[in-house]
Amino acid sequence: MSAAKFDRAELESMLVGLRPKLHRYAARMAGSAIEGEDIVQEAVVKALAAHDAGALVERPEQWLFRIAHNAAQDHLRRRQRERSRTSEADMTAIADLSASAETRLATAASLRSFMRLTPTQRSAVILTDVLGLSLSETCEVTGATLAAVKAALHRGRAELKALAALAGDMTVPKLDPEEERRLRRYVDLFNARDFDAIRRLIAEDVQVDVVNRTRLNGKKEASTYFGNYERISGWALLLGFVDGRPAILIRNPQADNAVRGFVLIDWRREEVVRIRDFRHVPYCLENADIRPIAV
Repeated sequence: MSAAKFDRAELESMLVGLRPKLHRYAARMAGSAIEGEDIVQEAVVKALAAHDAGALVERPEQWLFRIAHNAAQDHLRRRQRERSRTSEADMTAIADLSASAETRLATAASLRSFMRLTPTQRSAVILTDVLGLSLSETCEVTGATLAAVKAALHRGRAELKALAALAGDMTVPKLDPEEERRLRRYVDLFNARDFDAIRRLIAEDVQVDVVNRTRLNGKKEASTYFGNYERISGWALLLGFVDGRPAILIRNPQADNAVRGFVLIDWRREEVVRIRDFRHVPYCLENADIRPIAV
C-alpha cells in the first residue's frame, strides 16, 4: 500500500473503533487507566492535527499506534522530570522466545505490575503480548530495532513472570479524613437525589469533563450535567478508589449493581472546582484497579 492522505471522517471512525485498544496500551504504559485516557486524548488530538496538516499515511492503524506510543513516552518523560528520576539504559539484543504462556501472563497482569518494567520493556510486552502485534509491527510503532525489541520483550516477560510468583499487593488505600468527608457528602446528596444541594457545592468557575463526550465550563453550564443525572433513574454512587486515587464509583442497583463508571472530583476548600466523569468510556473500567470502600 502506498502512502496516501485519507478522509477525515474515515480517520475519526477509525479512532472510535481503535480507542479501547489504544487505551489498553496507554493505561499499561502509564500504570493508570486515568492517565491512560489522558494519553489517548492527546493522541487523538495529535492524529487529527497531523491529518489536517496533510500527513501521508501508508498503514493507518500502525500510524495511530505510533502517535499513541509517542504520546505515552512524552507523558512518562514529563512524569519522570516531575519525580526527578533518571532514565534507564537500553537493552542488549538476545534471541526471541515462544510467547504463548507469556501472552496469557501479560494479559492478566495488573497495571501496577507493568510499572515495575522499564518503559522499553513495557512497550514491547504490551504491543506484542497484550495487543498481538508482530515483532516487525512493534518495531514500526516504537522505532526500535528488531534486536532491541527482542531484548526488551525477553526481559519484560521474565520480570512479569517473577512478579506473578509473588503474592499480590492487596493493600487497601486509605482516604484522608477531610477528603472522605467531602466525598461522602457529595455521594450522600447524589443518592438522595438532592441535586440542588450538589449545585450549591460547585464553584462558579467549575469545569466538568464528561470524558469522550463534552466539556462544560462554569456553574451555569455545569448545571446541565446534573440535570442529565436527575433524569436517569436507578443510578447510585459509592465511594472507592481507582488506581489508588480517591474516586466516586457509579453503579446501578436496579441491574447487577456492578460499577459502570467513575467520577473524579477536585476541591478548593469546600467547593467542587473540577469533575471528570468516566461513565461513557467503559474500556477505562476494564483496565482500572477498582476498589469500593465499605460504608
